[in-house]
Amino acid sequence: MAESSQRRHGADLARGLAVALGALAARIDPSRYPNTLPALPPRSRGVIALFEENCTVCMECARECPDWCIYIDSHRETVPATVAGGRQRHRNVLDRFAIDFSLCMYCGICIEVCPFDALFWSPEFEYGEYDVADLTHEKDRLRDWMWTVPAPAAHEPLV
Repeated sequence: MAESSQRRHGADLARGLAVALGALAARIDPSRYPNTLPALPPRSRGVIALFEENCTVCMECARECPDWCIYIDSHRETVPATVAGGRQRHRNVLDRFAIDFSLCMYCGICIEVCPFDALFWSPEFEYGEYDVADLTHEKDRLRDWMWTVPAPAAHEPLV
């Protein structure tokens, strides 16, 4: 019984070595990533971009995030009445919007639940850092990725 077990393990080892040697013998294209960027699908998920002007600080994204990786700070401002005898209004002002990409699992729930279209998928995927603490990106950096967000696909009419 022990001999058949050793024989089986020897066969498994030989199969594993054959795969490794085959990979070593395969030709490698030296012009691959990082020298040449891969061709990504049109709506691929990379990093989350923030369109700050659309954010009303409703906190939906932070509440629905399963990883609790979205940090939002705001304050309330009083807006004076626009007409005589009108009421003053209050509005939330965004002070801090940050996403900790070391915790994020890129599920996209925050983007889906945002009622004001303030969050978008950007195809940017090269944002590695040397320190894990630097993976918490503030609103300025999230805003910079908005220019990489592709235009939405055109709607096809139903036939």
